[in-house]
Amino acid sequence: MSSSDIFIGETIGTALLTLLGGGVCAAVTLKSSKARNAGWLAITFGWGFAVLIAAYVSAPLSGAHLNPAVTVGLAVKTGEWGDTPVYFAGQLLGAMLGAVLMWITYYGQFRVHLADPEHIRDAKLGPEDPHPHDVAGPVLGIFSTGPEIRNVVQNLTTEIIGTAVLVLAILTQGLQDDGKGLGVIGVLITSFVVVGIGLSLGGPTGYAINPVRDLGPRIVHALLPLPNKGGSDWGYSWIPVVGPLVGAALAGGLYNIAFA
Repeated sequence: MSSSDIFIGETIGTALLTLLGGGVCAAVTLKSSKARNAGWLAITFGWGFAVLIAAYVSAPLSGAHLNPAVTVGLAVKTGEWGDTPVYFAGQLLGAMLGAVLMWITYYGQFRVHLADPEHIRDAKLGPEDPHPHDVAGPVLGIFSTGPEIRNVVQNLTTEIIGTAVLVLAILTQGLQDDGKGLGVIGVLITSFVVVGIGLSLGGPTGYAINPVRDLGPRIVHALLPLPNKGGSDWGYSWIPVVGPLVGAALAGGLYNIAFA
């Protein structure tokens, strides 16, 4: 795979991932959406199908990493780190593009939702809030993850564990014969793994298990001209980046010890 193939494949694939994954969150959350209040099952299966579609599209070009944690896990397994920056760049750009496309798709619903007096009240911060950008706004959950209980150790550990499960499953069940990306059956297996992680381990933090899936849309949330959107919760933002990377490295190390 050339660097240009990797970059293009990861950009397209990760854009599809965040468009469809963010789209199900928007569908379930926003007023005037036909899927409003569809619940956690809809979100978990929506993200699983997002992985399925994005990975099948991008696999011929880049191997469908779509996640810096997957890239790190594979690099730990193989010892090959040369293409890592290219993967990271395509993944972050794609995640941001997908978030913008999701916002365009639900533009009218965002306007209606954020004009609701309840959300206007929630978005207005008082003088006791000295760091407004560290407070989650009323629609931030459509773009990025956040904890139900704020506990740094628990939140970080949850992301480490969830990502380790994902990456270990990919390394043992999902790779092509050359071991550099997801195979045809591996894509299907990985999609079900993502659904399983969401159902079993997603409750505490919303299971980012992917640094760019969280960081890219969070950046877009901060930049978009959304009235009454509130803050982007930058105080929490490092956890869904660091946790998945640590989990991936641990999974890669465990694979080399137990399976290689």
